[in-house]
Amino acid sequence: MADRDPQIASEQGFAHQEGARRKWLRPVLMVSVPLALLVAGGGYYLANDHYVSTENAYVQQDKVSVAAEVGGRIVEVLVRENQRVKAGDVLFRLDPEPYRIAAAQADAAIAQAQVRLTGLETDYETKGVSIDRAREAVAFYTSEYRRQAALMETGFTTKARLQEAEHALSDARSQLAAAQAEAMKAQAALATGSAAPGVNPQVLAAQVQKRKALLDLSRTVVRAPVSGVVSQADRLQIGQMMVTGLPAVTIVASQGSWVEANFKETDLNHMKVGQTARLSFDAYPDMKLKGHVASIGAGTGSEFSVLPAQNANGNWVKVTQRIPVRIAIDDRPARPLLAGLSTHVRIDTASK
Repeated sequence: MADRDPQIASEQGFAHQEGARRKWLRPVLMVSVPLALLVAGGGYYLANDHYVSTENAYVQQDKVSVAAEVGGRIVEVLVRENQRVKAGDVLFRLDPEPYRIAAAQADAAIAQAQVRLTGLETDYETKGVSIDRAREAVAFYTSEYRRQAALMETGFTTKARLQEAEHALSDARSQLAAAQAEAMKAQAALATGSAAPGVNPQVLAAQVQKRKALLDLSRTVVRAPVSGVVSQADRLQIGQMMVTGLPAVTIVASQGSWVEANFKETDLNHMKVGQTARLSFDAYPDMKLKGHVASIGAGTGSEFSVLPAQNANGNWVKVTQRIPVRIAIDDRPARPLLAGLSTHVRIDTASK
Protein backbone atom coordinates (compact mmCIF):
# COMPACT_ATOMS: atom_id res chain seq x y z
CA MET A 1 0.00 0.00 0.00
CA ALA A 2 2.81 2.30 0.93
CA ASP A 3 4.54 1.52 -2.38
CA ARG A 4 1.44 2.49 -4.32
CA ASP A 5 0.93 5.88 -2.74
CA PRO A 6 3.33 7.79 -5.01
CA GLN A 7 1.70 6.32 -8.14
CA ILE A 8 -1.76 7.20 -6.93
CA ALA A 9 -0.66 10.68 -6.13
CA SER A 10 0.85 11.00 -9.60
CA GLU A 11 -2.40 9.86 -11.28
CA GLN A 12 -4.41 12.23 -9.20
CA GLY A 13 -2.12 15.10 -10.19
CA PHE A 14 -2.45 14.23 -13.90
CA ALA A 15 -6.23 14.07 -13.64
CA HIS A 16 -6.23 17.43 -11.92
CA GLN A 17 -4.12 18.95 -14.73
CA GLU A 18 -6.32 17.38 -17.44
CA GLY A 19 -9.45 18.76 -15.79
CA ALA A 20 -7.90 22.23 -15.63
CA ARG A 21 -6.93 22.00 -19.31
CA ARG A 22 -10.45 20.97 -20.36
CA LYS A 23 -11.90 23.76 -18.32
CA TRP A 24 -9.70 26.21 -20.23
CA LEU A 25 -10.28 24.59 -23.64
CA ARG A 26 -14.07 24.55 -23.46
CA PRO A 27 -14.64 28.31 -23.53
CA VAL A 28 -11.99 28.67 -26.26
CA LEU A 29 -13.85 26.16 -28.44
CA MET A 30 -17.20 27.75 -27.66
CA VAL A 31 -15.89 31.05 -28.97
CA SER A 32 -13.54 29.99 -31.76
CA VAL A 33 -15.79 27.46 -33.54
CA PRO A 34 -18.75 29.84 -34.03
CA LEU A 35 -16.29 32.58 -34.98
CA ALA A 36 -14.65 30.32 -37.57
CA LEU A 37 -18.05 29.33 -38.97
CA LEU A 38 -19.06 32.99 -39.10
CA VAL A 39 -15.86 33.95 -40.92
CA ALA A 40 -16.21 31.06 -43.36
CA GLY A 41 -19.85 31.90 -44.03
CA GLY A 42 -19.04 35.56 -44.49
CA GLY A 43 -16.21 34.73 -46.85
CA TYR A 44 -18.41 32.42 -48.88
CA TYR A 45 -21.14 35.07 -49.03
CA LEU A 46 -18.71 37.78 -50.12
CA ALA A 47 -17.26 35.47 -52.74
CA ASN A 48 -20.66 34.50 -54.14
CA ASP A 49 -22.91 37.49 -53.50
CA HIS A 50 -22.57 38.57 -57.17
CA TYR A 51 -23.88 35.26 -58.51
CA VAL A 52 -27.52 34.45 -59.21
CA SER A 53 -28.71 31.03 -60.21
CA THR A 54 -31.83 29.07 -61.04
CA GLU A 55 -32.81 25.50 -61.81
CA ASN A 56 -35.98 26.65 -63.58
CA ALA A 57 -34.22 26.55 -66.93
CA TYR A 58 -34.57 24.36 -70.00
CA VAL A 59 -32.83 23.83 -73.32
CA GLN A 60 -34.75 25.35 -76.22
CA GLN A 61 -34.46 24.70 -79.93
CA ASP A 62 -36.30 26.02 -82.95
CA LYS A 63 -39.22 23.77 -83.86
CA VAL A 64 -40.53 24.13 -87.41
CA SER A 65 -44.01 22.83 -88.16
CA VAL A 66 -44.16 21.57 -91.74
CA ALA A 67 -47.52 21.71 -93.52
CA ALA A 68 -48.57 20.91 -97.06
CA GLU A 69 -49.17 24.03 -99.16
CA VAL A 70 -51.71 22.14 -101.28
CA GLY A 71 -54.31 19.57 -100.36
CA GLY A 72 -54.22 15.97 -101.46
CA ARG A 73 -53.83 12.33 -100.54
CA ILE A 74 -50.47 11.10 -99.20
CA VAL A 75 -48.99 8.53 -101.57
CA GLU A 76 -45.45 8.21 -100.16
CA VAL A 77 -43.74 8.81 -96.80
CA LEU A 78 -39.94 8.99 -96.79
CA VAL A 79 -39.13 9.77 -93.14
CA ARG A 80 -39.62 8.12 -89.76
CA GLU A 81 -39.71 9.32 -86.17
CA ASN A 82 -36.44 10.82 -84.82
CA GLN A 83 -34.76 10.62 -88.23
CA ARG A 84 -32.18 13.28 -89.02
CA VAL A 85 -32.83 15.17 -92.24
CA LYS A 86 -31.11 17.93 -94.14
CA ALA A 87 -32.74 21.02 -95.58
CA GLY A 88 -34.28 20.07 -98.92
CA ASP A 89 -34.77 16.36 -98.17
CA VAL A 90 -38.14 14.98 -99.26
CA LEU A 91 -40.47 14.25 -96.34
CA PHE A 92 -43.57 12.97 -98.13
CA ARG A 93 -45.42 13.20 -101.43
CA LEU A 94 -49.03 13.93 -102.31
CA ASP A 95 -50.99 12.57 -105.25
CA PRO A 96 -49.83 14.76 -108.21
CA GLU A 97 -52.46 13.59 -110.74
CA PRO A 98 -55.09 16.30 -110.01
CA TYR A 99 -52.47 19.00 -110.48
CA ARG A 100 -51.17 17.44 -113.69
CA ILE A 101 -54.73 17.58 -115.02
CA ALA A 102 -54.94 21.23 -113.96
CA ALA A 103 -51.71 21.93 -115.88
CA ALA A 104 -53.16 20.23 -118.97
CA GLN A 105 -56.31 22.32 -118.64
CA ALA A 106 -54.14 25.43 -118.49
CA ASP A 107 -52.40 24.35 -121.70
CA ALA A 108 -55.81 24.00 -123.34
CA ALA A 109 -56.78 27.47 -122.11
CA ILE A 110 -53.57 28.92 -123.57
CA ALA A 111 -54.27 27.26 -126.93
CA GLN A 112 -57.85 28.50 -126.93
CA ALA A 113 -56.72 32.05 -126.13
CA GLN A 114 -54.13 31.93 -128.91
CA VAL A 115 -56.74 30.71 -131.43
CA ARG A 116 -59.08 33.50 -130.39
CA LEU A 117 -56.25 36.01 -130.73
CA THR A 118 -55.54 34.79 -134.25
CA GLY A 119 -59.23 35.19 -135.08
CA LEU A 120 -59.23 38.73 -133.74
CA GLU A 121 -56.18 39.62 -135.81
CA THR A 122 -57.82 38.17 -138.95
CA ASP A 123 -61.03 40.04 -138.18
CA TYR A 124 -59.09 43.29 -137.78
CA GLU A 125 -57.39 42.77 -141.14
CA THR A 126 -60.81 42.07 -142.74
CA LYS A 127 -62.17 45.31 -141.29
CA GLY A 128 -59.29 47.11 -142.99
CA VAL A 129 -60.34 45.70 -146.36
CA SER A 130 -63.93 46.78 -145.71
CA ILE A 131 -62.73 50.31 -144.93
CA ASP A 132 -60.79 50.49 -148.20
CA ARG A 133 -63.83 49.28 -150.13
CA ALA A 134 -66.10 51.80 -148.38
CA ARG A 135 -63.67 54.63 -149.15
CA GLU A 136 -63.64 53.68 -152.83
CA ALA A 137 -67.46 53.71 -152.83
CA VAL A 138 -67.51 57.15 -151.21
CA ALA A 139 -65.06 58.45 -153.80
CA PHE A 140 -67.13 57.02 -156.66
CA TYR A 141 -70.48 58.34 -155.41
CA THR A 142 -68.92 61.70 -154.62
CA SER A 143 -67.76 61.97 -158.23
CA GLU A 144 -71.17 60.79 -159.49
CA TYR A 145 -72.96 63.31 -157.29
CA ARG A 146 -70.78 66.15 -158.59
CA ARG A 147 -71.36 65.05 -162.21
CA GLN A 148 -75.14 64.93 -161.70
CA ALA A 149 -75.06 68.35 -159.99
CA ALA A 150 -73.17 69.83 -162.98
CA LEU A 151 -75.64 68.30 -165.41
CA MET A 152 -78.51 69.62 -163.30
CA GLU A 153 -77.21 73.14 -163.69
CA THR A 154 -77.15 72.80 -167.51
CA GLY A 155 -80.47 70.98 -167.61
CA PHE A 156 -79.18 67.68 -169.02
CA THR A 157 -80.36 65.52 -166.09
CA THR A 158 -83.33 65.18 -163.82
CA LYS A 159 -83.77 66.04 -160.19
CA ALA A 160 -84.56 62.40 -159.41
CA ARG A 161 -81.13 61.27 -160.68
CA LEU A 162 -79.44 63.98 -158.59
CA GLN A 163 -81.29 62.85 -155.48
CA GLU A 164 -80.42 59.21 -156.26
CA ALA A 165 -76.74 60.11 -156.51
CA GLU A 166 -76.97 62.09 -153.26
CA HIS A 167 -78.61 59.15 -151.50
CA ALA A 168 -75.97 56.74 -152.83
CA LEU A 169 -73.21 59.06 -151.53
CA SER A 170 -74.81 59.26 -148.09
CA ASP A 171 -75.17 55.47 -147.94
CA ALA A 172 -71.51 55.01 -148.92
CA ARG A 173 -70.40 57.41 -146.18
CA SER A 174 -72.50 55.49 -143.61
CA GLN A 175 -70.92 52.22 -144.65
CA LEU A 176 -67.45 53.79 -144.31
CA ALA A 177 -68.27 55.00 -140.78
CA ALA A 178 -69.62 51.55 -139.86
CA ALA A 179 -66.49 49.84 -141.20
CA GLN A 180 -64.24 52.23 -139.28
CA ALA A 181 -66.21 51.58 -136.07
CA GLU A 182 -65.91 47.82 -136.54
CA ALA A 183 -62.18 48.21 -137.11
CA MET A 184 -61.80 50.21 -133.91
CA LYS A 185 -63.74 47.52 -132.04
CA ALA A 186 -61.48 44.80 -133.44
CA GLN A 187 -58.42 46.88 -132.56
CA ALA A 188 -59.66 47.32 -128.99
CA ALA A 189 -60.06 43.54 -128.68
CA LEU A 190 -56.37 43.23 -129.61
CA ALA A 191 -55.23 45.91 -127.17
CA THR A 192 -52.97 45.08 -124.17
CA GLY A 193 -52.97 46.65 -120.74
CA SER A 194 -50.22 48.73 -119.15
CA ALA A 195 -49.57 45.99 -116.58
CA ALA A 196 -48.49 43.56 -119.31
CA PRO A 197 -47.76 45.51 -122.51
CA GLY A 198 -47.55 43.46 -125.66
CA VAL A 199 -49.40 40.41 -124.26
CA ASN A 200 -53.06 39.71 -124.86
CA PRO A 201 -54.93 39.63 -121.52
CA GLN A 202 -56.64 36.33 -122.25
CA VAL A 203 -53.39 34.68 -123.25
CA LEU A 204 -51.72 36.14 -120.17
CA ALA A 205 -54.52 34.83 -117.91
CA ALA A 206 -54.11 31.34 -119.37
CA GLN A 207 -50.32 31.51 -118.90
CA VAL A 208 -50.75 32.54 -115.25
CA GLN A 209 -53.15 29.65 -114.80
CA LYS A 210 -50.48 27.33 -116.19
CA ARG A 211 -47.80 28.69 -113.82
CA LYS A 212 -50.17 28.28 -110.88
CA ALA A 213 -50.89 24.68 -111.89
CA LEU A 214 -47.17 23.90 -112.20
CA LEU A 215 -46.47 25.54 -108.83
CA ASP A 216 -49.17 23.45 -107.15
CA LEU A 217 -47.77 20.36 -108.87
CA SER A 218 -44.29 21.09 -107.45
CA ARG A 219 -45.76 21.53 -103.99
CA THR A 220 -47.05 17.96 -103.96
CA VAL A 221 -43.46 17.08 -102.99
CA VAL A 222 -42.99 18.36 -99.41
CA ARG A 223 -39.37 18.98 -98.41
CA ALA A 224 -37.64 19.80 -95.13
CA PRO A 225 -37.19 23.58 -94.76
CA VAL A 226 -34.35 23.19 -92.22
CA SER A 227 -31.93 20.53 -91.03
CA GLY A 228 -32.87 18.74 -87.85
CA VAL A 229 -34.64 15.78 -86.29
CA VAL A 230 -38.10 14.68 -87.43
CA SER A 231 -40.74 14.55 -84.72
CA GLN A 232 -44.43 13.56 -84.74
CA ALA A 233 -43.92 11.60 -87.96
CA ASP A 234 -46.72 9.22 -86.95
CA ARG A 235 -49.14 11.78 -88.39
CA LEU A 236 -47.97 10.81 -91.87
CA GLN A 237 -49.90 7.81 -93.10
CA ILE A 238 -50.22 6.69 -96.72
CA GLY A 239 -53.74 7.35 -97.93
CA GLN A 240 -54.41 10.12 -95.43
CA MET A 241 -55.87 13.33 -96.84
CA MET A 242 -53.79 16.41 -96.12
CA VAL A 243 -55.47 19.75 -95.56
CA THR A 244 -53.71 22.89 -96.75
CA GLY A 245 -51.90 24.64 -93.88
CA LEU A 246 -52.50 21.88 -91.31
CA PRO A 247 -49.18 20.95 -89.56
CA ALA A 248 -48.20 17.45 -90.64
CA VAL A 249 -44.79 16.94 -89.05
CA THR A 250 -42.35 18.89 -86.85
CA ILE A 251 -38.61 19.31 -87.37
CA VAL A 252 -36.51 20.19 -84.34
CA ALA A 253 -33.63 22.28 -85.70
CA SER A 254 -30.26 20.79 -84.86
CA GLN A 255 -28.48 24.15 -84.85
CA GLY A 256 -28.95 27.17 -82.64
CA SER A 257 -29.76 25.72 -79.22
CA TRP A 258 -30.18 28.09 -76.31
CA VAL A 259 -31.36 27.99 -72.70
CA GLU A 260 -34.43 29.76 -71.39
CA ALA A 261 -33.89 30.45 -67.69
CA ASN A 262 -36.72 31.77 -65.53
CA PHE A 263 -35.18 33.98 -62.85
CA LYS A 264 -36.93 35.54 -59.89
CA GLU A 265 -37.64 39.22 -60.32
CA THR A 266 -35.45 39.89 -57.27
CA ASP A 267 -32.44 38.47 -59.17
CA LEU A 268 -32.61 41.04 -61.98
CA ASN A 269 -31.25 44.02 -60.09
CA HIS A 270 -27.69 43.66 -61.37
CA MET A 271 -28.28 41.37 -64.35
CA LYS A 272 -27.33 42.74 -67.77
CA VAL A 273 -27.01 41.46 -71.31
CA GLY A 274 -23.56 40.02 -72.00
CA GLN A 275 -22.79 38.72 -68.51
CA THR A 276 -21.17 35.28 -68.38
CA ALA A 277 -23.07 32.19 -67.31
CA ARG A 278 -22.23 28.63 -66.34
CA LEU A 279 -24.53 25.86 -67.48
CA SER A 280 -24.92 22.34 -66.15
CA PHE A 281 -27.41 19.70 -67.20
CA ASP A 282 -29.25 17.03 -65.26
CA ALA A 283 -28.93 14.63 -68.20
CA TYR A 284 -25.13 15.11 -68.45
CA PRO A 285 -23.75 15.77 -64.94
CA ASP A 286 -20.14 15.87 -66.16
CA MET A 287 -20.74 18.41 -68.94
CA LYS A 288 -20.31 22.08 -68.04
CA LEU A 289 -20.74 24.79 -70.65
CA LYS A 290 -20.09 28.49 -70.81
CA GLY A 291 -22.68 30.97 -72.01
CA HIS A 292 -23.79 34.55 -71.72
CA VAL A 293 -26.98 36.51 -71.22
CA ALA A 294 -28.38 37.13 -74.69
CA SER A 295 -31.57 38.95 -73.71
CA ILE A 296 -33.91 39.59 -70.83
CA GLY A 297 -37.63 39.08 -71.30
CA ALA A 298 -40.00 42.01 -71.77
CA GLY A 299 -42.50 40.68 -69.25
CA THR A 300 -43.16 38.02 -66.66
CA GLY A 301 -44.37 34.59 -67.64
CA SER A 302 -47.84 35.28 -66.23
CA GLU A 303 -48.26 38.29 -68.54
CA PHE A 304 -48.02 36.07 -71.62
CA SER A 305 -50.05 33.17 -70.31
CA VAL A 306 -53.36 32.26 -71.93
CA LEU A 307 -55.21 32.93 -68.66
CA PRO A 308 -53.31 35.66 -66.76
CA ALA A 309 -53.75 35.77 -63.01
CA GLN A 310 -56.46 38.09 -61.67
CA ASN A 311 -55.11 39.79 -58.55
CA ALA A 312 -58.08 42.08 -57.94
CA ASN A 313 -59.64 40.02 -55.18
CA GLY A 314 -59.63 39.85 -51.43
CA ASN A 315 -57.49 36.71 -51.23
CA TRP A 316 -54.50 38.18 -53.01
CA VAL A 317 -51.12 36.79 -51.98
CA LYS A 318 -47.92 38.32 -53.26
CA VAL A 319 -45.94 35.84 -55.36
CA THR A 320 -42.43 36.43 -56.64
CA GLN A 321 -42.69 36.60 -60.42
CA ARG A 322 -40.39 34.86 -62.88
CA ILE A 323 -38.73 36.61 -65.83
CA PRO A 324 -37.53 34.58 -68.85
CA VAL A 325 -33.86 35.20 -69.62
CA ARG A 326 -32.33 33.85 -72.80
CA ILE A 327 -28.87 32.33 -72.35
CA ALA A 328 -26.73 31.84 -75.45
CA ILE A 329 -24.41 28.82 -75.38
CA ASP A 330 -20.81 29.75 -76.21
CA ASP A 331 -19.13 26.32 -75.94
CA ARG A 332 -19.64 23.47 -78.33
CA PRO A 333 -21.40 20.69 -76.39
CA ALA A 334 -19.78 17.26 -76.36
CA ARG A 335 -23.19 15.59 -76.09
CA PRO A 336 -26.32 16.35 -78.11
CA LEU A 337 -28.58 18.95 -76.53
CA LEU A 338 -32.21 17.92 -76.65
CA ALA A 339 -35.09 20.34 -76.45
CA GLY A 340 -36.52 20.54 -72.95
CA LEU A 341 -33.49 19.27 -70.98
CA SER A 342 -33.41 20.57 -67.41
CA THR A 343 -30.54 22.99 -66.87
CA HIS A 344 -28.91 24.77 -63.94
CA VAL A 345 -27.83 28.32 -64.78
CA ARG A 346 -25.42 30.42 -62.71
CA ILE A 347 -24.78 34.01 -63.83
CA ASP A 348 -21.89 36.19 -62.70
CA THR A 349 -23.47 39.64 -62.34
CA ALA A 350 -20.03 41.16 -61.70
CA SER A 351 -18.79 40.26 -65.16
CA LYS A 352 -18.93 42.73 -68.04
